[in-house]
Amino acid sequence: MTDVVVRKFLIRIEEIFHEGGPVSANPPRRGTIMAVVKNPYAGRYVEDITGFMEDLKPLGLEMSTRLLNALGGDKSVIEGYGKGAIVGEGGELEHGALWHMPGGHAMRALLGDVKAIVPSAKKVGGVGANIDIPITHIHASYVRSHFDAIEVNVPDAPRADEIVLILSMTTGSRVHARVGGLAVSDIKGEDGLR
Repeated sequence: MTDVVVRKFLIRIEEIFHEGGPVSANPPRRGTIMAVVKNPYAGRYVEDITGFMEDLKPLGLEMSTRLLNALGGDKSVIEGYGKGAIVGEGGELEHGALWHMPGGHAMRALLGDVKAIVPSAKKVGGVGANIDIPITHIHASYVRSHFDAIEVNVPDAPRADEIVLILSMTTGSRVHARVGGLAVSDIKGEDGLR
Protein backbone atom coordinates (compact mmCIF):
# COMPACT_ATOMS: atom_id res chain seq x y z
CA MET A 1 0.00 0.00 0.00
CA THR A 2 1.33 3.39 -1.04
CA ASP A 3 0.13 6.71 0.33
CA VAL A 4 -1.50 8.96 -2.25
CA VAL A 5 -0.05 12.41 -1.66
CA VAL A 6 -2.05 15.22 -3.29
CA ARG A 7 -0.32 18.57 -3.76
CA LYS A 8 -3.35 20.38 -5.16
CA PHE A 9 -6.74 20.11 -6.88
CA LEU A 10 -7.90 22.32 -9.74
CA ILE A 11 -11.47 22.50 -11.04
CA ARG A 12 -12.48 24.26 -14.21
CA ILE A 13 -16.05 24.75 -15.45
CA GLU A 14 -16.95 26.12 -18.87
CA GLU A 15 -20.43 27.21 -19.97
CA ILE A 16 -20.66 27.55 -23.74
CA PHE A 17 -23.37 29.86 -25.11
CA HIS A 18 -22.40 29.75 -28.79
CA GLU A 19 -19.50 29.33 -31.20
CA GLY A 20 -20.61 31.93 -33.71
CA GLY A 21 -24.08 30.49 -34.26
CA PRO A 22 -27.28 31.10 -32.34
CA VAL A 23 -27.13 31.35 -28.55
CA SER A 24 -28.08 28.01 -26.99
CA ALA A 25 -31.25 27.90 -24.90
CA ASN A 26 -29.52 25.27 -22.75
CA PRO A 27 -25.79 26.05 -22.80
CA PRO A 28 -23.68 22.93 -22.27
CA ARG A 29 -21.23 22.93 -19.39
CA ARG A 30 -17.89 21.15 -19.43
CA GLY A 31 -16.09 20.44 -16.20
CA THR A 32 -12.63 19.14 -15.41
CA ILE A 33 -10.95 18.28 -12.15
CA MET A 34 -7.22 17.73 -11.87
CA ALA A 35 -5.24 16.36 -8.95
CA VAL A 36 -1.48 16.79 -8.78
CA VAL A 37 -0.13 13.74 -6.95
CA LYS A 38 3.28 12.40 -5.99
CA ASN A 39 4.46 9.62 -8.31
CA PRO A 40 5.78 6.88 -6.01
CA TYR A 41 7.68 5.28 -8.91
CA ALA A 42 9.42 8.37 -10.29
CA GLY A 43 13.10 7.99 -11.06
CA ARG A 44 13.19 4.20 -11.05
CA TYR A 45 11.75 1.17 -12.81
CA VAL A 46 9.39 -0.91 -10.66
CA GLU A 47 8.04 -4.14 -12.14
CA ASP A 48 4.84 -4.49 -10.10
CA ILE A 49 3.02 -1.15 -9.98
CA THR A 50 -0.58 -2.39 -10.00
CA GLY A 51 -1.07 -1.98 -6.26
CA PHE A 52 -1.15 1.78 -6.74
CA MET A 53 -4.40 1.40 -8.73
CA GLU A 54 -6.11 0.16 -5.59
CA ASP A 55 -4.59 3.02 -3.60
CA LEU A 56 -6.00 5.55 -6.11
CA LYS A 57 -9.62 4.33 -5.85
CA PRO A 58 -10.63 6.68 -2.99
CA LEU A 59 -9.11 9.62 -4.88
CA GLY A 60 -11.09 8.68 -7.99
CA LEU A 61 -14.33 8.76 -6.01
CA GLU A 62 -13.40 12.02 -4.27
CA MET A 63 -12.53 13.70 -7.57
CA SER A 64 -15.70 12.40 -9.27
CA THR A 65 -17.83 13.70 -6.42
CA ARG A 66 -16.11 17.11 -6.35
CA LEU A 67 -16.54 17.47 -10.12
CA LEU A 68 -20.20 16.44 -10.10
CA ASN A 69 -20.86 18.92 -7.28
CA ALA A 70 -19.08 21.69 -9.22
CA LEU A 71 -21.42 20.96 -12.12
CA GLY A 72 -24.47 21.36 -9.85
CA GLY A 73 -24.69 17.94 -8.18
CA ASP A 74 -27.37 16.43 -10.45
CA LYS A 75 -26.00 13.27 -12.06
CA SER A 76 -29.01 13.06 -14.40
CA VAL A 77 -27.68 16.02 -16.44
CA ILE A 78 -24.28 14.47 -17.14
CA GLU A 79 -24.09 13.26 -20.74
CA GLY A 80 -20.38 12.94 -21.49
CA TYR A 81 -17.13 12.03 -19.78
CA GLY A 82 -13.43 11.36 -20.19
CA LYS A 83 -10.21 10.97 -18.22
CA GLY A 84 -6.48 11.34 -18.58
CA ALA A 85 -3.09 11.72 -16.97
CA ILE A 86 0.12 13.67 -17.49
CA VAL A 87 3.14 11.92 -16.00
CA GLY A 88 6.13 14.03 -15.01
CA GLU A 89 9.47 13.46 -16.70
CA GLY A 90 10.78 11.22 -13.92
CA GLY A 91 8.02 8.71 -14.61
CA GLU A 92 6.83 6.60 -17.51
CA LEU A 93 3.66 6.35 -19.57
CA GLU A 94 2.59 3.20 -17.73
CA HIS A 95 2.27 5.22 -14.53
CA GLY A 96 -0.49 7.23 -16.22
CA ALA A 97 -2.22 3.99 -17.21
CA LEU A 98 -2.70 3.28 -13.50
CA TRP A 99 -5.52 5.90 -13.59
CA HIS A 100 -7.72 3.92 -16.03
CA MET A 101 -9.56 1.84 -13.45
CA PRO A 102 -9.67 4.18 -10.41
CA GLY A 103 -10.72 7.22 -12.46
CA GLY A 104 -13.09 5.56 -14.91
CA HIS A 105 -14.75 3.18 -12.47
CA ALA A 106 -15.31 5.97 -9.94
CA MET A 107 -17.16 8.16 -12.45
CA ARG A 108 -19.21 5.24 -13.73
CA ALA A 109 -20.15 4.17 -10.18
CA LEU A 110 -21.09 7.71 -9.17
CA LEU A 111 -23.22 8.30 -12.28
CA GLY A 112 -24.85 4.85 -12.03
CA ASP A 113 -25.78 2.42 -14.83
CA VAL A 114 -23.74 4.11 -17.53
CA LYS A 115 -22.80 1.90 -20.46
CA ALA A 116 -19.87 3.42 -22.37
CA ILE A 117 -16.22 3.00 -21.55
CA VAL A 118 -14.60 6.22 -20.32
CA PRO A 119 -12.23 7.40 -23.07
CA SER A 120 -8.72 8.25 -22.01
CA ALA A 121 -5.48 10.00 -22.95
CA LYS A 122 -2.11 9.95 -21.24
CA LYS A 123 1.34 11.31 -21.88
CA VAL A 124 4.67 12.09 -20.28
CA GLY A 125 5.29 15.82 -20.15
CA GLY A 126 7.01 18.65 -18.35
CA VAL A 127 5.67 21.41 -16.15
CA GLY A 128 2.71 23.13 -17.83
CA ALA A 129 2.22 20.40 -20.45
CA ASN A 130 -1.18 20.40 -22.17
CA ILE A 131 -3.31 17.34 -22.85
CA ASP A 132 -6.58 16.87 -24.73
CA ILE A 133 -9.06 14.80 -22.72
CA PRO A 134 -11.36 12.89 -25.10
CA ILE A 135 -15.09 13.02 -24.38
CA THR A 136 -17.83 10.62 -25.46
CA HIS A 137 -21.46 10.03 -24.45
CA ILE A 138 -21.87 8.12 -21.16
CA HIS A 139 -24.17 5.45 -22.64
CA ALA A 140 -23.03 5.09 -26.26
CA SER A 141 -19.58 5.94 -27.54
CA TYR A 142 -20.83 6.29 -31.13
CA VAL A 143 -23.05 9.31 -30.42
CA ARG A 144 -21.31 11.72 -32.80
CA SER A 145 -22.72 14.92 -31.25
CA HIS A 146 -20.77 14.20 -28.08
CA PHE A 147 -17.36 13.53 -29.70
CA ASP A 148 -15.31 16.25 -28.07
CA ALA A 149 -12.08 17.02 -26.24
CA ILE A 150 -11.16 19.38 -23.44
CA GLU A 151 -7.63 20.79 -23.40
CA VAL A 152 -6.20 21.16 -19.91
CA ASN A 153 -2.95 21.85 -18.14
CA VAL A 154 -1.64 22.81 -14.73
CA PRO A 155 0.82 25.74 -14.95
CA ASP A 156 3.17 24.37 -12.28
CA ALA A 157 2.76 20.63 -12.82
CA PRO A 158 3.65 17.90 -13.28
CA ARG A 159 7.02 18.23 -11.68
CA ALA A 160 9.36 15.34 -12.51
CA ASP A 161 8.10 13.27 -9.58
CA GLU A 162 4.38 14.00 -10.03
CA ILE A 163 1.36 12.86 -12.02
CA VAL A 164 -1.60 15.05 -12.96
CA LEU A 165 -4.75 12.91 -12.79
CA ILE A 166 -7.74 14.26 -14.71
CA LEU A 167 -11.49 13.60 -14.89
CA SER A 168 -13.96 15.43 -17.12
CA MET A 169 -17.76 15.51 -17.39
CA THR A 170 -20.10 17.41 -19.71
CA THR A 171 -23.80 18.24 -19.58
CA GLY A 172 -24.45 18.03 -23.29
CA SER A 173 -23.16 17.78 -26.81
CA ARG A 174 -21.04 20.31 -28.66
CA VAL A 175 -23.02 23.54 -28.60
CA HIS A 176 -23.80 23.53 -32.35
CA ALA A 177 -23.61 19.77 -33.06
CA ARG A 178 -25.16 19.10 -36.48
CA VAL A 179 -23.10 16.56 -38.40
CA GLY A 180 -25.44 13.57 -38.11
CA GLY A 181 -24.57 10.12 -36.88
CA LEU A 182 -26.16 8.24 -34.00
CA ALA A 183 -28.50 10.58 -32.11
CA VAL A 184 -29.02 10.51 -28.35
CA SER A 185 -32.67 9.58 -28.99
CA ASP A 186 -31.53 6.47 -30.90
CA ILE A 187 -29.26 5.00 -28.19
CA LYS A 188 -29.99 1.32 -27.54
CA GLY A 189 -27.73 1.14 -24.49
CA GLU A 190 -26.80 -2.50 -24.99
CA ASP A 191 -23.05 -2.51 -25.52
CA GLY A 192 -21.78 0.97 -24.68
CA LEU A 193 -21.28 1.69 -28.36
CA ARG A 194 -24.75 2.29 -29.87
